Amino acid sequence: MDRLIEYAGNHPWLLAFAGVAALLVIAFEIRVRQQEFAAVSPQEAIRLMNQGALVLDLRKAEEYAAGHLNGARRMDSAEILKAGESLKKHKEKNVLVYCESGSLGASAARILAGQGFAKAVNLRGGLAAWRGEGLPLAKDGAARPATAKASKDAREKEKAG
Repeated sequence: MDRLIEYAGNHPWLLAFAGVAALLVIAFEIRVRQQEFAAVSPQEAIRLMNQGALVLDLRKAEEYAAGHLNGARRMDSAEILKAGESLKKHKEKNVLVYCESGSLGASAARILAGQGFAKAVNLRGGLAAWRGEGLPLAKDGAARPATAKASKDAREKEKAG
């Protein structure tokens, strides 16, 4: 034990480097676990969708129009912060959120869980993982809004225009 203390005293930079490396490993592990928060595979997502889950697409309108999960509603990532109010009737329902890569979806699932959506999950790997498994995408013209207010606004625009 005395030799270990002597070694540490003679090599302070080596000891500091080992401490920093340990902290980096811990930080990396925490980040990975946060990104995997309530994540489901594309196959599990299909099961949830078949059970009537609310599916929220967090991508831009152009990306949504190019292809999305069947039955998905587009929601801006900023709207997630107010989802507790606008989607309150879905709080007890399964809610599947996804983006292109899965990182924004993981954050959104955490935010939804914090707002009382007990069954909010993220599509692991996002739409890229969905495509990677060769699963189909829906392509219908306009983005379906996720909130009743947005839906009402869209209907009013159609009537006016």
